[in-house]
Amino acid sequence: MIFEMPQAVDHLAELTAMRDRDALDISLAGALRDLLQPQRVSIHRCVGDESDRRWLTRAQLGRDDLMASADPLWLDFRSLAPLAQFPDRLQALRLQEVVQTAGVSHRAVFPLTTDLEVVGVLEIDTEQPLDREAYQQVGSILRVFRNFQSLLDYSERDTLTGLLNRKTFDNAFNRLAGEVKASALSLESSPVPDDNVLGSAQRRTPFGLQPHFIAVIDIDHFKRVNDTFGHLIGDEVLLLLSRLMRSVLRYHDRLYRFGGEEFVALMRCRSDAEAGLALRRLRTCINAFAFPQVGSLSVSMGYTLVRAGDSPSQAFARADQAVYWAKHHGRDQIRSHSQLVTDGELTDAAISGDVELF
Repeated sequence: MIFEMPQAVDHLAELTAMRDRDALDISLAGALRDLLQPQRVSIHRCVGDESDRRWLTRAQLGRDDLMASADPLWLDFRSLAPLAQFPDRLQALRLQEVVQTAGVSHRAVFPLTTDLEVVGVLEIDTEQPLDREAYQQVGSILRVFRNFQSLLDYSERDTLTGLLNRKTFDNAFNRLAGEVKASALSLESSPVPDDNVLGSAQRRTPFGLQPHFIAVIDIDHFKRVNDTFGHLIGDEVLLLLSRLMRSVLRYHDRLYRFGGEEFVALMRCRSDAEAGLALRRLRTCINAFAFPQVGSLSVSMGYTLVRAGDSPSQAFARADQAVYWAKHHGRDQIRSHSQLVTDGELTDAAISGDVELF
C-alpha cells in the first residue's frame, strides 16, 4: 500500500494548520481515510477520572462518508462505553503499541499519545491487513500528529497544572457564545406562551444547546500558603487543586488557570441551580482534601449564566463580582451573580474589562 507523496504532503499541511483540537482529530481521520481508503477510521479519546474512564468518539469516517461523525461533548457520561468494553483498545493503551484484530474485517488499533500520556486510540478497519509500508506511513503521520499536539499543549496549556491557559479562553468563549446566540434565535423563531421566560427557555432548549455558565474559583488566603510554606508547596497546592477540579467536574467542562490562584470553568448546565450544585460538590471535595504540609484549604467561587451577546470580559466580570462579594463576606462560599442581584447585593450594570482580585 503506497501513498502518493504530494497527497500525503497536502494532508500533513492541512493537519498542522489546525488550531482547534476537535478539528485536528477530524483532520487526522480524514487524512488517513483518503490515503488508505479503509472501511472506516475512528479516533476515540479516554475521558473521566481514574476511577471511571470511558470512551468518547472524537471522529469517525467511513469510506464513503462526506462528513465525520462524533459523540457530542455534552453527552451523558454514563452513556459512554467503559474502557474495558473494548479490550483491543485497552490493550493498545496499556502496551503503547499497535494491536491487530481480525474478524469480518481487519482492525489495527494505534495508541494516541502526547508527551505526557496516552490519551486515546486510532482504529483503522480494512478488508485486508495493513502491509508493512502502510504501518510505517501511519506511524509517521502519528508522529507528526503527536508533535503538533505537543506544540498546541505548549501554547495553550498552563505549564504547572496542565489546564488550559488564559489566552485560549476568548476563542473557546466566542465559540460557546455562538451556540448561545443560535439557541436564542431558535427559541425566538418558535415561541411558546409562558410567563416564566427563563423557565420556558430552559425547557425548550435541546440538551446540546443547554445554557452555559462561567465560574471563577479563587483559593482563599493563598498568599498565606506561599508566605508560610514557600512557593514550591504553593505550586504543589495549585497542581493538586487542578487535579481535584478535573476529577470532580464533568469531562466536557473546560477548566482554565487564569494566573496565580484563580481558575475559571466553562460549564453546560440546565439551570443556575444545577451549576451551583456542581460547584458545591467541588467545594466539598476541596474542603475534605488534606493538602501535604498545608492541611485543609477553602475556595471562594462565583458564577453566572452566559448571555446571548456577552463578550468574554462581560461574562467573566459578572462571575468575578460574585467572587469578590464572597471574599468580602466570609470566604469559603459559592455565590450566583443573578441571585446576588435578586437579593439586592449587586447591580446588574454592564461591565467591561477584567476585575483584579487581591
